[in-house]
Amino acid sequence: MRIVNLAAFALALASAFLLYGVNYDTRLLEGRVQGQERSIDEARNDIAVLKAERAHLARPERIEPIARGLGMQPAAERQLASSPEEAMTRALAQSGATPGPAAQGR
Repeated sequence: MRIVNLAAFALALASAFLLYGVNYDTRLLEGRVQGQERSIDEARNDIAVLKAERAHLARPERIEPIARGLGMQPAAERQLASSPEEAMTRALAQSGATPGPAAQGR
């Protein structure tokens, strides 16, 4: 009977150490998860700030004076093409080149 009690005590002690180890590992993993969640939140906040900055910098009322200062003007009607083929034909005509065999087959 005494051996059974000693075996039960040893088993209980081993279980306590095992549970302590599992609890310790769980807390470490929990800390890592919380750190990663904080990183994700920071990244999302950074993305929101960058989107707001991009929207601010891409405002037409901001870009127009800068473009005009560089000598740019709005596109004229003759600069617009209704299709890529028309744009290619115009570009080739301006350069004086002739379309290749692939462009002629269209």
